[in-house]
Amino acid sequence: MTPDELSAPLTARLRELWGGGAEVTGLRRLPGGASRETWSFDAAGRGLILRCESPDQTRIGAGLPVEAAAFTAARAAGVPVPEVLDAGDGTGAIPVPYLLQERLDGETIPRRLLRDERFAGVRSGLAAELGRLLAAIHAIPAGRVPGLDGGDPLAGLTALYDGLGDPRPAVELGLRWLRDHRPPPVPPAVVHGDFRLGNLLVAPDGVRGVLDWELVHTGDPAEDLGWLCVKAWRFGSPHPVGGLGSREELLDGYEQGGGRRPDAARLRWWEVYGTLRWTVLCRFQAERHLSGAEPSIELAALGRRVCEQEHDLLLALGHPAPAPVPDVLDGTADVPPAPHDRPGAHGLLEAVGEFLAADVRAAGDERLRFHALVAANLLRVARREMLLGPAHRQAHRRRLAALGAASDADLARAIRAGTLDAAAPEVIGAVRASVTDRLAVASPGHLRSPA
Repeated sequence: MTPDELSAPLTARLRELWGGGAEVTGLRRLPGGASRETWSFDAAGRGLILRCESPDQTRIGAGLPVEAAAFTAARAAGVPVPEVLDAGDGTGAIPVPYLLQERLDGETIPRRLLRDERFAGVRSGLAAELGRLLAAIHAIPAGRVPGLDGGDPLAGLTALYDGLGDPRPAVELGLRWLRDHRPPPVPPAVVHGDFRLGNLLVAPDGVRGVLDWELVHTGDPAEDLGWLCVKAWRFGSPHPVGGLGSREELLDGYEQGGGRRPDAARLRWWEVYGTLRWTVLCRFQAERHLSGAEPSIELAALGRRVCEQEHDLLLALGHPAPAPVPDVLDGTADVPPAPHDRPGAHGLLEAVGEFLAADVRAAGDERLRFHALVAANLLRVARREMLLGPAHRQAHRRRLAALGAASDADLARAIRAGTLDAAAPEVIGAVRASVTDRLAVASPGHLRSPA
């Protein structure tokens, strides 16, 4: 929806709630949020957040009614969350399912939390604080959140991946390891499902709010702990717990809050699971764009991040990192083939990227600025692919042929069936080389990020 489309029905609903004088001001859609729209505005003298979904969106996880119940139960348990003020199923004044909440003050952007001086005083204790918060979440009685899913997480992830119809060798390596090393079951608890920086509202004095409960379910509480330790959520920091601290600090805080400390093998299993889960979710989100159902620059970009997660998955499985590769765009000469004039294709793409990164990002709309940066990065991906793609395709064909496979799908199926040894150096080497080539195009800097 656009602000103009939303303003009138939102105003109508607020007047139903709070009387005829309610007026909506400052309505703007916030950037990010690939699965739901998030809007910020003011009305009736308070800051408010509206989260809504549309019927044509492909959704995973809990629906908004379950999420609303989770917020309410968490608040009753002493977990800091924004208060739920209203919710609807799309049959009332607001024509889509929605959740209306108070707007809390604080910061959610991970790079600011990890780098800005104003958070320096709180960073050192955040890993333990997050452990205590997770212990409080896991103590919420599941009966207070009706409708929670409690299915087998590995079976569910495998089904989601299989449903994409895109067999991937690195994913098959991860699935095989998870099947072979699965820890014994434990009594289920309420699991947040996406507890990480980006979904936490932090102020200089600590966490103000735990946000985005759309993936809440019941399961092994160590799932939340492992997810927080996934490399993607460190945002370039060497510290394993959300870029903030050590696993020991997290688990100490978890025990202090009343949680049962998982052993190292269980925590590692959930870290590997979380890394594989984010790999599959990136590909799932990209499919929403690729299918034509939801054209989106943000979803398109996630498709080119799958190789980042496959790289992280191989690291989590214990396979050594490859040597970093230089960015092929550094020092690339723009020499168009005759008879074309300059600037050539690379020069033109570079000019468009600079326009997006500078001029468009200077615009006042926060979401437009964010998408302009995404688009500029995708142009750099396209330029690298133009330069490296032909050589990468030839090398990949040779690697597959050496293993008797005609395609990545063939190799993936052989790994799952066990007709190729998933631990064989030549198999690992071929998968690693493929992932590295794709990173050289999509994100060469990721190879230099701390393991």
